[in-house]
Amino acid sequence: MSDTTPPDLQRWETRFAAPDYVFGTKPNAFLAREAGRLKPGGTVLAVADGEGRNGVFLAERGMDVLSVDFSPKAREKAEKLADARGVTLRCETADLRNWAWPEAAYDAVVAIFIQFASPDFRPRLFANMLAALKPGGILLLEGYRVEQLAYKTGGPSDVAHLYTETMLREAFAAADILLLAAVDRDIHEGEGHRGRSALIDLVARRKPALQDK
Repeated sequence: MSDTTPPDLQRWETRFAAPDYVFGTKPNAFLAREAGRLKPGGTVLAVADGEGRNGVFLAERGMDVLSVDFSPKAREKAEKLADARGVTLRCETADLRNWAWPEAAYDAVVAIFIQFASPDFRPRLFANMLAALKPGGILLLEGYRVEQLAYKTGGPSDVAHLYTETMLREAFAAADILLLAAVDRDIHEGEGHRGRSALIDLVARRKPALQDK
């Protein structure tokens, strides 16, 4: 394995090789609920978009979406889903640790269950997502809280990959936090996320005066 290969790529390639969509084809419920904040025709970066359910949903709403994921199998399924829905979804296969992140390029960044990021990489990932937004752009992020370990209904088994409200508030302190809510609810997203879950939802807006890193 090369230094530029994600260490868990083969695990995800094997998982995404299944004929069914691991996380279903419907959009994440939080994203669907908050999508009204995004304007048709806007540019969206869907981070670690997997099999494309969220990117395709946004494309169906008239947005110009770039769906990025490190799994070629996931990209194939995302493109297939977009074709089936009759929408255009731009897809790119990339390791986000080494990707040339755009600066101030997107009206929105969407990051749903991106908890592959190790604690040492996560601050840089969050900073890159915020920097990729145009001034005034919107970040929509949902993830699992540490309490998810008790539910065991999806997500990472390593507590270091899970979120807390304090972590997200500090990570996005340079942005205007419009929503930050810890919630427990039932989710049904394919076989990958199913059942009672400890979630945290974040909506943040990049400040017009925020300086690029």
